[in-house]
Amino acid sequence: MSRDDGDDGNSAYGRRAFKRSKAHFTDRITADGRDGWPVEAGRYRLVVSRACPWASRSLVSRRLLGLEDVLSLAVADPIQDDRSWRFTLDQDDRDPVLGIRYLSEAYDRREQDYPGGVSVPAIVDVPSGQLVTNDYQQLTLDLATEWTALHRDGAPDLYPHEHRDEIDEVMADVYEDVNNGVYRAGFATGQEEYEAACAGVFRRLELLTERLERQRYLVGDTITEADIRLFTTLVRFDAVYHGHFKCNRWKLTENRVLWGYIRDLYQTPGFGDTVDFDHIKRHYYQVHTGINPTRIVPLGPDLSGWLTPHHREELGGRPFGDGTPPGPVRPEERVRTAGTP
Repeated sequence: MSRDDGDDGNSAYGRRAFKRSKAHFTDRITADGRDGWPVEAGRYRLVVSRACPWASRSLVSRRLLGLEDVLSLAVADPIQDDRSWRFTLDQDDRDPVLGIRYLSEAYDRREQDYPGGVSVPAIVDVPSGQLVTNDYQQLTLDLATEWTALHRDGAPDLYPHEHRDEIDEVMADVYEDVNNGVYRAGFATGQEEYEAACAGVFRRLELLTERLERQRYLVGDTITEADIRLFTTLVRFDAVYHGHFKCNRWKLTENRVLWGYIRDLYQTPGFGDTVDFDHIKRHYYQVHTGINPTRIVPLGPDLSGWLTPHHREELGGRPFGDGTPPGPVRPEERVRTAGTP
């Protein structure tokens, strides 16, 4: 996600249809280090914005897998300037570990004049200060499958072998029509383009409603990567996509099944405790000046319902499978979640 493109930094919009590009830096951090980046405790730093749905996937995965002690976290200011993501939430406007003011400095240390924008999520090699990867699609899959030696005891299997084909199929549909679809609607520059994208969003949401009316989670009876990827879009739906991106056929709170599903996940440790609605709203409404030139941030929606009973447990399912919930949030990483004082 980068300044005024409402995205992960790898997209473009304007007088043509919204287009998302592939990540430029696609090195992988693996157990065998085949790309030159071996999994190693304390070596890497995850850089995110709590505003960005793509970065939020990595926040949820890191919490569920218990990687907080081995993969440190840098949180960028939700409001960007011309150099994109900046560390103005930290003392002296510098990341305390990397010593940089802008994420772009880690990009520049890796490659000068690289194509594309400065995006989150990003993983930076602490010793060299170089960017390792900004591949938002692969990053969380690797956390689930390549970092297993460093997972906490009781970590769930977020990408189980026996369900991978189905997970991949579901994630592909969710990505095309929902994760990316809301952006195609929001940044459309013509009526037909907008209507096609918006129709695609709600067509997929209706299909997901039918699926989730019968089962608690998207694939199998446990939380998987597919749920994480849907969660990070749905949790932003009423707050920004319904109004800001004109995806307004109905609100999530008006869909009994999806509203129950998203509250179920939100109330599950590792999900809602990573969400910062203040960062989300300020980023979308103040950075996307092409859509919202006044930069006014709306007061709503009412967030008080997020902790109300959802009754999804009646469908069965085991959120963490044979594992256990993650422990408490680290004090320095706590956010004020919906429904809390």
